[in-house]
Amino acid sequence: MNSNCMNCCNECRGKYCASKVPIFENLDCDELSEIVKSINHKEYSKGEILFDEGSIANNMFFVNEGKVKLYKYTRDGKEQILHILSEGEFFGELNLVNSSIHNFSAKAIKVTKICILSNEEMKKIIIKNTQIGIKLLQSVGERLSNMENLAQNLATNDADSRVAYLLIDLLEKSDKVNGDKNEIKIQMSREDMANCVGVTRETLSRKLRSFEEEGLIKIVKIKQIRILDEDGLRNYI
Repeated sequence: MNSNCMNCCNECRGKYCASKVPIFENLDCDELSEIVKSINHKEYSKGEILFDEGSIANNMFFVNEGKVKLYKYTRDGKEQILHILSEGEFFGELNLVNSSIHNFSAKAIKVTKICILSNEEMKKIIIKNTQIGIKLLQSVGERLSNMENLAQNLATNDADSRVAYLLIDLLEKSDKVNGDKNEIKIQMSREDMANCVGVTRETLSRKLRSFEEEGLIKIVKIKQIRILDEDGLRNYI
């Protein structure tokens, strides 16, 4: 590819939100442009609900900017967070085969821009480019594996193990501070952190202080944690 074409593609990818989504990463400018024609765009304020559990599910959602939490309520009314999704990630893919109802709720945890594709449009895209379908299946498989790990962690582990699991998960997936691989930028509240692993906010705070006293972590700021001993945390899991 010559430099003019490369510049054209870079400009194109900077223009289209779909270019941020990994399953679309190998598409050329014309293909991205075609997808964008079918996309609806919507911006949500912090705390705004995208949809509730039980509502009709006939779209796929792509996070262009911001963060979204997917969650359910337990029988006792406690919120259980399933995923925290950020730029380039998507959800709603399990309803592609048959439109049904959402089995979870979705809420923006900061100002968030969402790209929305109807199930019918997404099916057309997959038929035209089978590689997208393969990547979609790979992403679904990875997400289901993460869900199984979470379910096992919630069912069998004590509070120490759950909080350690959360910190390792954040270390692997969250933004880093100034590129430091061990310093995590926390993009959610303590309440949301607690809801990710099924403990109370008070228990979470107590376990974080305990881990800090053990020299496993350092709480730099309320939204910033440095992992000092990753192996020590993993020993709790």
